[in-house]
Amino acid sequence: MSALTAPNEVVTRALLRQVNVPGLDRPAALITLDNGFDHTKPNTFGPGGLSSLDEAITAALAAEPAFIAVTGKPYIFCVGADITSLPLLADREQALAIGQLGHRVFARLKDSQIPTFAFVNGAAMGGGLELALHCHYRTLSAGAAALALPEVSLGLIPGWGGTQLLPNLIGIPAATQVIIQNPLMQNKMLKPKQAAELGIADVLLEPADFVERSLEWAAGVVRGEVTVTRPEVDKDMWAGVLYFARQTLDQRLHGAVPSAYKALDLLETAKDADFTAGTAAEDEALADLIFSEELRSGLYAFDLVQRRAKRPAGAPDKGLARPVTKVGIVGAGLMASQLALLFARRLQVPVVMTDLDQARVDKGVGYVHTQIEKQVSKGRMDKGTAAKLYGLVSGSVDKAAFAEADFVIEAVFEDLNVKKQVWAELEKIVKPEAVLATNTSSLSITAMAAELEHPERVVGFHFFNPVAVLPLLEIVRGERTDDATLATAFAVGKQLKKSSVLVADAPAFVVNRLLTRFLGAIFAAVDAGTPLEVANRAVDPLGLPMRPLALLQLVGPAVAYHVGGTLHAAFPERFGISENLKRIADSGQPIVVDDEINAEVAKLLVVGDQPLTEEQVRQNALDALAQEIRLMLDEGVVAQAQDIDLCMILGAGWPFHLGGVTPYLDRTGTSERVTGQRFLPRGVASLAS
Repeated sequence: MSALTAPNEVVTRALLRQVNVPGLDRPAALITLDNGFDHTKPNTFGPGGLSSLDEAITAALAAEPAFIAVTGKPYIFCVGADITSLPLLADREQALAIGQLGHRVFARLKDSQIPTFAFVNGAAMGGGLELALHCHYRTLSAGAAALALPEVSLGLIPGWGGTQLLPNLIGIPAATQVIIQNPLMQNKMLKPKQAAELGIADVLLEPADFVERSLEWAAGVVRGEVTVTRPEVDKDMWAGVLYFARQTLDQRLHGAVPSAYKALDLLETAKDADFTAGTAAEDEALADLIFSEELRSGLYAFDLVQRRAKRPAGAPDKGLARPVTKVGIVGAGLMASQLALLFARRLQVPVVMTDLDQARVDKGVGYVHTQIEKQVSKGRMDKGTAAKLYGLVSGSVDKAAFAEADFVIEAVFEDLNVKKQVWAELEKIVKPEAVLATNTSSLSITAMAAELEHPERVVGFHFFNPVAVLPLLEIVRGERTDDATLATAFAVGKQLKKSSVLVADAPAFVVNRLLTRFLGAIFAAVDAGTPLEVANRAVDPLGLPMRPLALLQLVGPAVAYHVGGTLHAAFPERFGISENLKRIADSGQPIVVDDEINAEVAKLLVVGDQPLTEEQVRQNALDALAQEIRLMLDEGVVAQAQDIDLCMILGAGWPFHLGGVTPYLDRTGTSERVTGQRFLPRGVASLAS
């Protein structure tokens, strides 16, 4: 492949037209980016697309227009480089060439003597946002879905000018947030209002007539009637901000994400280097990262989240799904209340909660109302929507309120007998075709439904906390769950905007089973005599979102101990019972206080005299994961290793640079050493062919 061709590239064409704008004596040149598909296939730039833009800019400049503007097809500006072509690059020279091509083409807009504008009408990410940054002025639609420079999350850096232009436009603190912090926070996107407040856009316009208003605004700028003022960037704080950012990265990632550190270096360069030198540094950094294992894992993880998550493996024909016009929730505690709000917002149907007494019911409904009020006060929800949601959520102490519900989910105490009792009562009340869903995190769906007249309508519907944030939904099929129930569960999951993964009815399913095995290896080391602080930092080189003890505190020691007990009962040879974990759970004290291990908790531990090194603890934890994943795949808990990775990314926040977990186990040789085989074929999520 030459540097200017890419096999199977969907070329984004740059379509030029002359537009007469009132008040100007010459037409404007409007370039529209369009790959020929609707908004579900966004515009991207490969070599062909960059060449098309280059030609359009040449033609626009030759026409000597009043100004040049770039916009996108409906709902989409451009989402950046065609990352699917990156693994096809043969060598570093080609990687350099693609970076240099983007820089050369985009710089023509920056260096133009004719005013240039970006009319950002929709989603703008990566190279798309960098294209906009090269223009002299930017308008932004209030309806744009998302704006971001997400490259660091994939193992790359903004490689077409973003690291040099953005900090000199909006300042180094905000640029560091957009380029490094947001990508590492589950790829957080900017809303249009946020982008405008940061100074990325010069004006925010309504979407209905966005292009027309943008043309009018641009004409005002050209005529001198509109003055664009931008605050001066404070360069005195540059070094301090980057020093703090590097310390934060070290504490969180411990060198595990090369792209984040490369981005920091480039932001440092942007302070004093001229633009040509800065973009040349971007080219070199991009070429290095394109041939890294972290990028291959990042691209693999991106594909899982963007493709596999939208087409769940093993899901039945969606035509079998039944309509859901009312939802019942058994329980009114925190989890149940979060579920009530989620179902009401997404399904827009009546939701009723029940609990043992009126006080608990009132507290649950009150929680929902409080959360709605917070959304209104922050400007994230209008009052009309809030009023509708208030009316949809209700509570009752009488389970007869579920009589007309099509979908009932329980979120009661994690005890099999309690849950069986709940379903036994409800089966006499609900409609024969109503789906009965359980939010259990570890108990058997089959056992829960065993004594019911209609066990085929019971399904696992396991959310992750916080419900509004984590996108994973483990949908668990019991031995007798039928296809209609399962199809309804997947349809509801989609309406809830969750990424659903089909899981077999096995103890603790996927995420909790693996995290319990992982934490079990950590606590086995503590029990043997390894100091808590040594065991806690042992897995730092992986760059996980949090250390083991912080994760344990988030989950809750009592919950972790309970799930561990369930798994110990099922697999006693692999899941031990840690007396020290029980001591911590019984104490009720926080394990970590201000990022430091609680000395009072440490005093509770009873340990052996065979401490392990950090490396030994880390390898034991990785070995345990490799063994457990192989067993889960052999048992058919999920269809493929890809589903394991998807679950760990979406349910546990494991990072893209690990590819979830199996690519990392493969590339470190752990999977073959422990299980005798790789989880993924060579070349999948790795450089090896």
